[in-house]
Amino acid sequence: MAAITMRLPVPRKAVGLSAPRGGEKHLVAPGDIITTDTGYMRGHGTYVEEEKLIASVAGAVERVNKLVCVKALKTRYNGEVGDIVVGRITEVQQKRWKVETNSRLDSVLLLSSMNLPGGELRRRSAEDELAMRDYLQEGDLISAEVQSVFSDGAVSLHTRSLKYGKLGQGVLVQVSPSLVKRQKTHFHDLPCGASIILGNNGFIWIYPTAEQKDEEAGGFTTNLEPVPLSDREVISRLRNCIVALVTQQLMLFDTSILYCYEASLPHQIKDILKPEVMEEIVLETRQRLLDLEG
Repeated sequence: MAAITMRLPVPRKAVGLSAPRGGEKHLVAPGDIITTDTGYMRGHGTYVEEEKLIASVAGAVERVNKLVCVKALKTRYNGEVGDIVVGRITEVQQKRWKVETNSRLDSVLLLSSMNLPGGELRRRSAEDELAMRDYLQEGDLISAEVQSVFSDGAVSLHTRSLKYGKLGQGVLVQVSPSLVKRQKTHFHDLPCGASIILGNNGFIWIYPTAEQKDEEAGGFTTNLEPVPLSDREVISRLRNCIVALVTQQLMLFDTSILYCYEASLPHQIKDILKPEVMEEIVLETRQRLLDLEG
């Protein structure tokens, strides 16, 4: 027989009503009137009808001067130049790889847009094209940067930096791209002993922090040695904390993830996914973030 877990009701902790700076987000549903002022410019997620600006998607209203747009709460990834993404190779084609990046169309990584093993920046030869599957093959995970966006919305990637390239051992978590906060850097070495890559496309990679970075690998040499149990426990706890934050619709960035990790320490890793524990640690995380902003 399968084990049955029984839980008693737990009183919820009260959280202060203080709002972060800038006030609460103005949330709208499709068909809601955003404004009747004719001085505004129509942005993404809106349309005009009878001189009224109306939302076409469910999301948060964002205003930049006179431009009004609605950022959808749940959406596919729309690439922007300079974004950091985590993707999975789906196909090896002539002089390019197709990459799944959680967008409407597959992204493209050109052979000419990557460093070869050793970080070489030479002209790509026919031998390199024949050996493409030796570098990256179907199923491999990579970190990359968006180099350009095509007219149809497809994204072209590049890995011309030693911090990008093939990913080794770790855990992939897929979330909504709207929950990943844009920051100056999306590579974080957390003090708990693990590192994360917060992909703008909603793919989050959690992996053990390397003791020393191999600068000559060119982003292709992956460490396949067994990961110690202590590191696996940290990675599993981080993964469950991210799931908890996503369930409670809290933005993901290094500080929120670290605060949630610290709030979860009194609990077992598997207990973090219990609804009442999840709500408790996320409430504590939200309160610490409000105190930080206040």
